[in-house]
Amino acid sequence: MSDESQIEIPASFLELYLAPGRQKPSLPRAELAARYELCEDMAQMLTETARQMEFSLGIAESDVLTRCLLGLRVEPAVVTEAEATWVVTRLAELLNWPAPLQADAG
Repeated sequence: MSDESQIEIPASFLELYLAPGRQKPSLPRAELAARYELCEDMAQMLTETARQMEFSLGIAESDVLTRCLLGLRVEPAVVTEAEATWVVTRLAELLNWPAPLQADAG
């Protein structure tokens, strides 16, 4: 059994690739798994950076998340807009911070 078949992709990420009324994602399984792993890794890597930003800059958690989202949007973007929003939401979850109310920061 290959590693990619063992990756459990959360529904919240799968939804990024489901067209309204569809049940099958728009990406092949291997590509979807690779995109998920990239986004999960980004969220995990940003945890320490986010904590440092909060304390060194003395800003609110929501401001840290907004700055992270803006950073993910910088061209050339590594993730899509929807994936960037997912990464920031996952980051908040990992840090036990309130989920961003609105991912659109500009």
